[in-house]
Amino acid sequence: MPLVCLTDFQASAQERLSKSSWDFIEGGAGDGTTKDNNVAAFKKIHLRPRYLKDVSEVDTKTMIQGAEVSAPICIAPTGFHCLAWPDGELSTARAAQAANICYITSTYSTCSLEDIVTAAPKGLRWFQLYMQTNRQLNQLLVQRVEALGFQALVITVDVPMLGNRRHDLRNQLDLKSNLLLKDLRSHKGQINPMPVLQMSPIDSSFSWSDLSWVQSITQLPIILKGILTKEDAELAVKHNVQGIIVSNHGGRQLDEVLPSIDALTEVVAAVKGKIEVYVDGGIRTGNDVLKALALGAKCVFLGRPILWGLACKGEHGVEEVLNIIKNEFRTSMALTGCRSVTEISQDLIQFSRL
Repeated sequence: MPLVCLTDFQASAQERLSKSSWDFIEGGAGDGTTKDNNVAAFKKIHLRPRYLKDVSEVDTKTMIQGAEVSAPICIAPTGFHCLAWPDGELSTARAAQAANICYITSTYSTCSLEDIVTAAPKGLRWFQLYMQTNRQLNQLLVQRVEALGFQALVITVDVPMLGNRRHDLRNQLDLKSNLLLKDLRSHKGQINPMPVLQMSPIDSSFSWSDLSWVQSITQLPIILKGILTKEDAELAVKHNVQGIIVSNHGGRQLDEVLPSIDALTEVVAAVKGKIEVYVDGGIRTGNDVLKALALGAKCVFLGRPILWGLACKGEHGVEEVLNIIKNEFRTSMALTGCRSVTEISQDLIQFSRL
């Protein structure tokens, strides 16, 4: 039976992966309330289609940070892709390049940055950074990604410590037995290779005042991932970053926070068009993409669905996942009367009164 939607890939991936790998990829923090609400929140938004428009040609292209992508659907940073497929991030990067979209490479990649760039030399790539307590390591990583042609630095802000991920605790997940984080070491070997569970810890002291240091060591645009409130969005603008990814980490960090799509509106309002705003979490259909853009997102980023595709068919599975949701998005645009992403507005949606 063909896989025709993202949830088909979800079911197939679960059949193919071990229980511990599946739980790691799919699990949320706490009771999983936020993880589930991320998906459910989109269903509370209804579409208001406009008809009798010429939609014989529909253009899904858009720009993010000055670069063109084929659709406002890109790949969020997720770690440990080798859990899903032997080639891991190499397959993901090749699929992103083929689709002409952006791939945010995770600090916790299981392939080296150099190998990822070699696999997809023409791809649009950003780098996601978890700030480590070792400031030298942070600087070395930033210098490497800049030299390798990464076009933006995405700093994850919602992990001052790991969330309560019960599935991983129950499974006693031990990634260090067969995975090394190849990028948590210096390019010249000045910092020892660190197994996953012995790496430099995430810096829980990193704060707004430290952003100026990051800005001093790079020319890359800086995007903050994990913002959920207007107060933090206003601070992001004040500190001269170039973008925000509205995100609750797929429900993997603090449970019972707002679904990402519900937090999007106040963040967009707070930045007043001064910086680009993106969103991830719970996006499963082309309709979801349309709703996010109607609420002011410049682009959406997919997390778990990319890993589902990877687990099912490697590079080709990721390509299929991207093609499915891009085609669904194009259909959603046509059926609501939008010929380009610039025509998508809040007039196209209505929140449920229930």
